[in-house]
Amino acid sequence: MVIGVPRETFPGERRVALAPSVLPSLSKAGFEVLMESGAGAAAGYPDAAYSGKGARLMAERAAVFEQADIVVQVLCHGSNDRTGRADLPYLKPGQILAGFLRPLGSVETVREVAATGVTAFSVELMPRITRAQSMDALSSMATICGYKAVLLAADRLPKMFPMLTTAAGTITPARVFVIGAGVAGLQAIATARRLGAVVSAYDLRAAAKEQVLSVGGRFVELPVEAGDAQDARGYAKAQDELFYRRQSELLGNQVAESDVVITAAVVPGKKSPVLVTREMVRRMAPGSVIVDLASERGGNCEVTQAGEIVEVQGVAVMGSINLASSVPYHASQMYARNLSAFLLHLYRDRRPQPDFEDEIARETLVTRGGEIVNPRLREFYALPGIQS
Repeated sequence: MVIGVPRETFPGERRVALAPSVLPSLSKAGFEVLMESGAGAAAGYPDAAYSGKGARLMAERAAVFEQADIVVQVLCHGSNDRTGRADLPYLKPGQILAGFLRPLGSVETVREVAATGVTAFSVELMPRITRAQSMDALSSMATICGYKAVLLAADRLPKMFPMLTTAAGTITPARVFVIGAGVAGLQAIATARRLGAVVSAYDLRAAAKEQVLSVGGRFVELPVEAGDAQDARGYAKAQDELFYRRQSELLGNQVAESDVVITAAVVPGKKSPVLVTREMVRRMAPGSVIVDLASERGGNCEVTQAGEIVEVQGVAVMGSINLASSVPYHASQMYARNLSAFLLHLYRDRRPQPDFEDEIARETLVTRGGEIVNPRLREFYALPGIQS
């Protein structure tokens, strides 16, 4: 089986789907890796690092797709909404495609992938079960985003994070408030604590309290009752507008007292809930910073603009996107480990094709034989049943 790794083409994307470190395990399992020349350069992995591990290098992108039985990417068409469509003519029936597809983003793009005839797997849909933890690319990238969000805030904030006792007096620590204690939020809490900040966090899921405390944060409890706050996969569920309005009112004082607010509240397949209003931003002290990790899905802050820094009365609101790509070396390393573990699972014991009845394969499978076959997606998009 030949795995093809094309260079990422999304503007500013510096990651690569496979790092050289995973090639020996793939080779041992019977895979051959074919790289587009320069695919890993932006992540810090030169061509020589791949050829030294047995990969073949090809100058022509089309040739990589043509010779590959399996194509792996970081951002496939769907996640790559800028240039991803250009790869569709290279895909062929029966070929395997694996990577981030953003399957809950647009049914049109999923249909375009299906129309090529590829068997496409979306790593975003990886089930949160014990045996799939090593394959959870979404959590890996969220970890990096939470880490980098704190560094961006620390760089922008006109204060230092830690408490310092100096000859010039004592400097009080910065106050950081994290909204949304998923993987990204928990990493943000841990990173801010390591930098010396006083960190508080809020999440509508009661189960998040223990996790927040475990990484050194103080959990903020609000006297507002959420409905069913968590779905079967462990993600937050959307609430009604009345809940979000009441929640925002209660969060106002906490936001106003913070030097840094990091928002990471996302609901899969839904627009991000607005938790920080324009009025709440205005109540913050000049020089304060908000980093909105939900900006690509509309943002948790009312004034957020994806990819931009907006200033409101001296408060910087950073709509950061694709933060994982800003740490490309380790982001690629983590993603490659997730992806290689997934491929080794799909083709364990050198089986000729994946076992589509296996839970991991079944949950991540998006398209096959020209159809959108994932039951969750068909329900989400209200598609009719597949004719047998």
